[in-house]
Amino acid sequence: MKKLFNVHQSANSIDVALLLTRVGIAALMLVHGWPKLGMLLSGDPVQFPALFGLSATAVLALAVFSEVVCSLLILLGLGTRLASIPLIITMVVAVFVVHAADPFAKQELGLLYLLPYIGLLLTGSGRYSLDYLLQQRVMKPAYVKRYSLQ
Repeated sequence: MKKLFNVHQSANSIDVALLLTRVGIAALMLVHGWPKLGMLLSGDPVQFPALFGLSATAVLALAVFSEVVCSLLILLGLGTRLASIPLIITMVVAVFVVHAADPFAKQELGLLYLLPYIGLLLTGSGRYSLDYLLQQRVMKPAYVKRYSLQ
């Protein structure tokens, strides 16, 4: 009971929370991106909005890149901060451009996806990620060599 009210968080609990956030939000977004990938690869006429002077196919390809490719990267914790940027842009466009005239109930889902992506952009992927493993195996030895006292 004491742990529930403790305001000081352990590093491990923060890393577990980041892992759950990453895996959860990426898996949920893949559910939205997978049908778009099928639509893009089907060869049928694309039923997607043309935005910002781009064709419907180009906008769909950008949505597939962010919702499938970037979600997979976030799931793995590989380039998490960088991969979150296209997803943030996609959600901002979905909420404030595509669904701008729609009621809040239509905009809410995009906003709910947007917030964790902003959080991941600010925090990174945490210890349980490929980013962390790469940093430990690749960058740390170079840092130790450069700044060691020997």
